[in-house]
Amino acid sequence: MPEPILISIAAALAAKGATGLYDLVKRKFAKDLAAVALLEAATEAPEESRPITALAERLAEAEVEDGEFAEALRTEWQKVSYSHGSVHNQVTGTVTGKVVQGRDIHGNINL
Repeated sequence: MPEPILISIAAALAAKGATGLYDLVKRKFAKDLAAVALLEAATEAPEESRPITALAERLAEAEVEDGEFAEALRTEWQKVSYSHGSVHNQVTGTVTGKVVQGRDIHGNINL
């Protein structure tokens, strides 16, 4: 299963909601017909999880194959995701204990 961030990227690509991100991936996949087919399948069915998961898996492979692409993909994703005013936390590694992610909390949080 690909990283959750790659699922989010693939979903944004499927919805064609981020032109710069879509163009970056399309250029990367230009010579890989199978990867282009995955991108097209995801954009044709943006509400379905199977094409998005397959695209996310191919993005993961592309990141392993090409470190520069991985960096460009993550940088472009940060530009897109931060521009929409959302909350962004990353928790990596082994987590023991509780993690809270929130935005605009009014009141108490009790755990």
